[in-house]
Amino acid sequence: MKVVYLTAGAAGMFCGSCMHDNALARAMASVGVDCILQPVYTPIRTDEESVAGHRVFLGGIHVYLLQQMPWLRFLPRPMRSILDFPPLIRWATRRAGGTDPALLGDLSVSMLRGAKGNQAEEFERLTHWIADDIAPDAVVLTNLLIGGGLPQLRERLPSAKLIVMLQGDDIFLDHLPQASRGAAIELCTDLVPFVDYFCVNSRFYGSKMAALLEIPAEKIVITPLSIDLAPFQKIPSNRSATFEQPLQQQTEQQPGKPFRLGYLARIAPEKGLHRLVEAFERIAADHPTITLHAAGWLGHGNEAYLHSINKRLDDAGLAERFTYHGSPDLDGKVRFLSDMDVICVPTEYEDPKGLFILESLAAGTPVVMPDHGAFGELIRSTGGGVLVDPNSINAICDAIVNLKIDENRRNQLAVEGSNGVRERHSIQAAAKRLTDLIAGDD
Repeated sequence: MKVVYLTAGAAGMFCGSCMHDNALARAMASVGVDCILQPVYTPIRTDEESVAGHRVFLGGIHVYLLQQMPWLRFLPRPMRSILDFPPLIRWATRRAGGTDPALLGDLSVSMLRGAKGNQAEEFERLTHWIADDIAPDAVVLTNLLIGGGLPQLRERLPSAKLIVMLQGDDIFLDHLPQASRGAAIELCTDLVPFVDYFCVNSRFYGSKMAALLEIPAEKIVITPLSIDLAPFQKIPSNRSATFEQPLQQQTEQQPGKPFRLGYLARIAPEKGLHRLVEAFERIAADHPTITLHAAGWLGHGNEAYLHSINKRLDDAGLAERFTYHGSPDLDGKVRFLSDMDVICVPTEYEDPKGLFILESLAAGTPVVMPDHGAFGELIRSTGGGVLVDPNSINAICDAIVNLKIDENRRNQLAVEGSNGVRERHSIQAAAKRLTDLIAGDD
């Protein structure tokens, strides 16, 4: 079986979708699938070894300039090839901090128009490479927003499966200017007939996207969110001992023992670090052993946001009890999660994924999460956390405090969550489901 998996780079930042695409492509390769992970827009950045190809199609610089200066398409293609040079793309996007959809309305619409847009030649180049050079049994797209070439792929590969992963498309669409958003949704809806299956990680997101894009129910396939468990196999010895100790023999946390409240996600307002800081401020006085620890990728555009967090805690006299650990590599992430007592990422939006939940539980650390988006399904599937009212800071406080004073409960959630992830959310299981879907065995 031969598969081309198109993954969209995120302008140099760590991106959950990129990392999941990379892990899934690698897992498919491990079961004998000839899976080519092909970046579009920019090279991808992961916290583990990337299996992505080195070339980039639909290069971000190239498609942007074609939108701003359409006359560029009349220049010979070899003259423009430098625009798709991966080191140049990395250099140009090194401080971009992601793509701001509000600034890219016209480009987004043009890209979705595919052969009728300003980037038509670039889509033809990608289609030619896939259909003629690779001739795969399936093409998987990381989202529908890169799907402008689907009609041409369907024409050139009539028997191949065309599969789209939906994992945040609505968030990008919702940030477009209103006129562009309406046009983009209409174009996405027009692409639905060319797709065999849309894979989603939760019933919540499947229902939401089916309603938004008029996707027939038979095309929606739920594939539970998954992670590569290999990096989490070596749990620190102190955490392993906790797991092995019978729950009835465990005692309440010792007085004076530090309690580490953690956050692992992008440092950005929509991820809700300021909400966790507010909860921390409310409980810090009555619980002097609690410390707050944050880790995650910080883009240039959100440096002021982190500065405001630091100032707020400094003004509250809590600066010495807060640590930002930067953006850790894979080993550092596992250590960070293992060192925490509880992880909480109180996002302001309905997240369609939540990889950090699975990673935290795999590391043996329970979570406190708002009950919206896909979080509820993940917690109910794994049993590794507490769900709270997404609009209540007090609910976050109560859940954190209750877990702090009840070590037995924390350890029970840790064991259940760790087992739940391993039984139902491994990347190997996800790779098998996708392979079966392509083979028609699902």
